[in-house]
Amino acid sequence: MDYAYLFKYIITGDMGVGKSCLMMRFIEGKFRENHDITIGVEFGSKKVVNDDQTIKLQIWDTAGQENFRSLTRSYYRAAVGALLVYDVTRRDTFLLLEKWIHEVKENSAAHLTMLLIGNKSDCEDEREVSFFEGDQFAKEHGLLFLETSAKTGSYVDDVFMQMTKIVHEKVKNKEIDLSNEACGVRMGSENPVILKTKPLKEDAKKINESQNCAC
Repeated sequence: MDYAYLFKYIITGDMGVGKSCLMMRFIEGKFRENHDITIGVEFGSKKVVNDDQTIKLQIWDTAGQENFRSLTRSYYRAAVGALLVYDVTRRDTFLLLEKWIHEVKENSAAHLTMLLIGNKSDCEDEREVSFFEGDQFAKEHGLLFLETSAKTGSYVDDVFMQMTKIVHEKVKNKEIDLSNEACGVRMGSENPVILKTKPLKEDAKKINESQNCAC
């Protein structure tokens, strides 16, 4: 556990928007052209540094199919951050964002941070959703917004680091209750908990004697 904190993130959105490819690009720095459809939930992790502290990101990539929805809902509750992804080349995935936002908010904690991602920005000739539309939608719903390309790696690291900076700031400002095991944040060995103990009777006696000393 050589990290200060562990943050749990979930990647959500419709099927085929590139959720698994985003996770793979961030964790392994690779892109797979023909990626198998996620069955249920996939998992990955990576350590990053923010504000001179090592933070381990635990990332859960969820299936977009309706028949896996009941399974993936349970992962929202234990997440501190959600990456909501749509495909800029498929307007139907953009139009479904309202539904996904409702599902995330209904099943997650109030402190969860959500980031909107328009993926496949490299496919400019096939684009059906403009950057302006994505940006306006994000502003209307109080979300941060970035466009990415899992294929080229454009802004992929920025997405995860932006999320990490926000969550880390919330942790430092004590906006997240770390005593709650389901808060989505766990402390590591670089951030040890110091336990306060009551002094023994003999120690207390010595303290009293030193306080009454006339020297």
